[in-house]
Amino acid sequence: MNKKIDFLRLKDFSLIELHKILAKAKELKAGLVRPQPFVGKTMAMVFEKPSTRTRVSFETGFFELGGHPIFLSANDIQIGHGETIEDTARTLSEYVDLIMIRTFAHSKIKKLAQFSTVPVINGLTDLYHPAQVLSDIYTVIEEKGRTDIRFLYIGDGSNNMANSLIDVAEIFGMKMYVASPTDYEPHNSKNIEIVKAKDLAGLVGNMDVIYTDVWTSMGQEDEGGERFKALKEYQVNSLLLENAKDDIIIMHCLPAHRGEEITAEILERHNSIVFKQAGNRLYVQKAIMLYCMGEV
Repeated sequence: MNKKIDFLRLKDFSLIELHKILAKAKELKAGLVRPQPFVGKTMAMVFEKPSTRTRVSFETGFFELGGHPIFLSANDIQIGHGETIEDTARTLSEYVDLIMIRTFAHSKIKKLAQFSTVPVINGLTDLYHPAQVLSDIYTVIEEKGRTDIRFLYIGDGSNNMANSLIDVAEIFGMKMYVASPTDYEPHNSKNIEIVKAKDLAGLVGNMDVIYTDVWTSMGQEDEGGERFKALKEYQVNSLLLENAKDDIIIMHCLPAHRGEEITAEILERHNSIVFKQAGNRLYVQKAIMLYCMGEV
């Protein structure tokens, strides 16, 4: 029996393995892969956090590969009403071939994967968003043709996107800078450079990519006012980009709160590739699902 492949965090995989997934995503986008290897297969999609891009891209992708995706909100299954994660994992494993979950605590997805006998894919936890950032690095490669770039993340450096982008930088050899207030610095800053708002004007001119994310994530709504006050100097706007290179690209995982972490003007600029990022999730997540199911 082949070893079960879960997709929980990028650092669980080697650079060679991740390049295999990215190569498959490129084939998928070019229409070079047999269209429906998942005929007769079923995927459970467990959503304890709502989503637009994660739900539609995974559901569409699994369907286009020939399978049947089942959407399950927290109100649809017993995991939201007292059933243990262990029992949910073992029960779903009797019915489906793949589980994708979007949830809060990363410990929950690790336990789900531990007790599931079918592959588990991380659609997002409070700590990591690996499917998103693998799509992001795919998009960077499309745009720049390389990964040895200078990459600046601006905003809450302690959230799941920052954590996952730090993983990407370490694995793919990017030089990464994180601009965050002191109380929002990354948990792991070993391989990155932390900068403050006052440093940004002199730094932006050397950057290849600027990335930002919402200041207040799901589950943090009660902190919204405090976060806005702390992060207001970390906005991606036209003043910040005055000295940026002509070929700089602007990235955001969406949804965007226009006028907070990024202005509408910058989000709509020609070098903003946020909707290309969103589109590429379909192909990269198809490749992730194929990899976990032993089809890559």
